[in-house]
Amino acid sequence: MEKNKELFTCRNVLWLLVFCGFAINYMLRLNLNLTIVAMVLPYSKPAAVTQCNVENNTLFWTNETSQNNNESSSFSITPLFENVTYEDRFAWNEYEQGLVLGAYYWLHWLTQLPGGLLARRYGTKLVFGLGNLLTALLGFLVPYVTDLYALIILRMLQGLIAGVIWPSMHDMTAKWIPPNERSRFVSAYLGSSVGAAITYPLCAAVTSFLGWGASFHVTSLLGVIWYCLWQFLVYDSPQQHPRISDNEKNYIMDSISKSVDEEKTEIPWKSIFLSGPIWITIAAHWSSAWGFLTLMTQAPTYFNFLHGWDINTTGILAGAPHVLRMIFSYFFSIISDWLLRTKRMSLTNVRKMATFVCTGVQGIFIIALGFSGCHPLFAIIFMMAGTAVNGAISAATLTSLVDLGPNYASILLGFANMMITWAGFISPALVGILTNNNQTMEQWRLVFLIAAANSIVGGIIYIIFGTSKEQPWNQYVKVNSKEQEMQKLATETIKSDSGTENTEKINCIKER
Repeated sequence: MEKNKELFTCRNVLWLLVFCGFAINYMLRLNLNLTIVAMVLPYSKPAAVTQCNVENNTLFWTNETSQNNNESSSFSITPLFENVTYEDRFAWNEYEQGLVLGAYYWLHWLTQLPGGLLARRYGTKLVFGLGNLLTALLGFLVPYVTDLYALIILRMLQGLIAGVIWPSMHDMTAKWIPPNERSRFVSAYLGSSVGAAITYPLCAAVTSFLGWGASFHVTSLLGVIWYCLWQFLVYDSPQQHPRISDNEKNYIMDSISKSVDEEKTEIPWKSIFLSGPIWITIAAHWSSAWGFLTLMTQAPTYFNFLHGWDINTTGILAGAPHVLRMIFSYFFSIISDWLLRTKRMSLTNVRKMATFVCTGVQGIFIIALGFSGCHPLFAIIFMMAGTAVNGAISAATLTSLVDLGPNYASILLGFANMMITWAGFISPALVGILTNNNQTMEQWRLVFLIAAANSIVGGIIYIIFGTSKEQPWNQYVKVNSKEQEMQKLATETIKSDSGTENTEKINCIKER
């Protein structure tokens, strides 16, 4: 059957709502990363003042001339936030800030695998939707929590609930999207990048005008609005959608029928846990995640405390790379799908190429960021480039997990995310330990070198050993059903006089 030629298909609507859903997910996850800059007491002098030639760094600082007649003119530094009152700020040190920023991930890993299982049982529409909604509702409470450990607990609850979001979507992807469209569709997951790009400047602007508490109210309100649209427009499968055309539904079902089986009575847990290709993919997924999470979580703190940027500038320049990540992801995924359709590259080689970009190339840019030192322009360029190339993940490990086992895609992503979520709280804790009362270029360089090492090593492992071939256990249900039917007929053959007829049936089953 020819590909659907409708102008705006149900798959397009699904892509848009998934895109916005992941944007909301990241807005609720990241709002604290930027807002914490306005929640804690600032440093009187950023590291760039004492460690760099600040005369060349006039973008965010002003020079004053001494008016004392007994002294010669001298150069001094005045931070732009000098006149801000700090009545609503907290005296948290770097270690405590690391705890707050990492708290979201402390329990986040616990619901990754259950998220995949819940989606298989109750559908992605319910699990993905409620994951975002409940996280948003908890977000309304953040401004009213003034104790450090109470805030940590609240962020832990948000992370625990939101853990179901990413793995649950893979179940819907496997049901709705043909294999040669998956790279482009999974780019909708990178709506998370647009969410990050919006969150940073949005929270900065809201914080400047209304106070930091209002930023949590705004992001949570957007989450509630999205949920209403999600409930009305999205369905778990093409068969359930009341407004889908027969042409599109038939095209989808014909395209995915070979790999996706609706019967989900058994899960090959042992085969999944012992699968080499799965663990190799997880290693690459970890690499990509550690580097990206370091850039995403620490960029506002790094540029505020080291280079002295005010919150509005930090918000804009910390968010901009995520727009580039989404753009890069979209076009890279189109190229990847084109390489597959035209058979210019095999499925495995396309995934390896994408993995090299989102791990190896990302790692190189993170190293460059670490050595950018006192040059904020280079720091901006390398941070943007390192974040942007991570967008290739939509055609790399994210999609590879669907390739390996479409019938268990949500479980595979849940299992993978259960592993890599540890990077989400290890990284901020490590940054807090390394920079606690020691905000220096050398310590931040060490932070970035550790992130780069994590990014590169897993990518190398995948390039050498990785594969995207569908694994035999993906057809576990069919194989078991075939064996049971053969055993039943074999038993009947022994008891029946017409053994020849049943033997022929057994042979037919084997051929299937």
